[in-house]
Amino acid sequence: MSWRRLNGSRILLPIKEAVEKTILNETQNGAKLKVCIGTDSQVRGKKIGFATVIVFIREGKGGFMFINSEIVIQKMAIRERMIQEVSRSVTLAYELSDIWDKHSNVSLEIHADINTDASFKSNVALKEAMGYIKGMGYEFKAKPDAFASSSCADKVC
Repeated sequence: MSWRRLNGSRILLPIKEAVEKTILNETQNGAKLKVCIGTDSQVRGKKIGFATVIVFIREGKGGFMFINSEIVIQKMAIRERMIQEVSRSVTLAYELSDIWDKHSNVSLEIHADINTDASFKSNVALKEAMGYIKGMGYEFKAKPDAFASSSCADKVC
């Protein structure tokens, strides 16, 4: 996976090291951190672009994010695509799980780009996504509270 910052600069460290280093730097500088992980996707013809973000929120002092983008050529139904988004976020959170164990003062949320309003197509995957995320032991947020996926990842997808 190739990670970058919003300004386009590449993150050269493995993502696990980059996240831990960032948490250490921010907390040593007095920031109270919350980390939100989310993924969004957009269909463009036969291609699906996925963007996964790690958003670092400094309480009362703004935030920043790390971004990973990937394009796949595959046809997917809406439910499958929504679950694929959630899976990418959960997999990343799980890969970083020993960081959350070490830094229990940093809260973690998984954001799903799934609408809680049943009139939206993405709602077909709400219960599955919520069960998946909560079943893995993570805090779940859906639209309109899922800014990491519905705003941050959406802008870089």
